[in-house]
Formats: sequence, structure tokens, C-alpha cells
Amino acid sequence: MKRWATYALAAILALGLASGAALAQEVKRLDKDTLKGWLGDPQLLLIDVRVPKDWKASSKKIKGAVRQDPKKADTWVPTLPRDKEIVLYCA
Repeated sequence: MKRWATYALAAILALGLASGAALAQEVKRLDKDTLKGWLGDPQLLLIDVRVPKDWKASSKKIKGAVRQDPKKADTWVPTLPRDKEIVLYCA
């Protein structure tokens, strides 16, 4: 996983994050089986972008994921590393 690519689940498109400057590259869909195979890879940055209410109410969280508020994407998107695989998910 040395190439720079941004993967996202379909729901991330609804959040409008794909239009951000740091995510200007093509956004690809990622199936759950592929993601499962990537978990634990140090080159993966997994970002949970569920709104705070949904995140707090959920008992299902992916270990190692970083939680970011989608409403504050303009502050954290520019800080994303360009040398890692980045997966945004919201469900």
C-alpha cells in the first residue's frame, strides 16, 4: 500500500468531503472485505466521520480508527498525510 489513494464508502460522498483540496484525487469505493484485510497495516489511516451523536450512540467502532467531526472537515482535511492510504467511513 505505498501508493497515495483515497478510498471512501459511498456515504462519504453525501458528506461533501470529496470536494476538499486534500481529497481532490479520485474517490474510490472500498468493500468491507478489502478493508478487513488492511486493518492493522501501519500505512492505513482509518477515519470515522460519523456525526458526534451517531458515533457516541454506536457500540460498533473499528479499532484503530480516528474520529473526526465531518462538520469540521475544513480544519482536519488539510492535515491528512499524503504517504498513507486513507479510508473515511461513516457507518
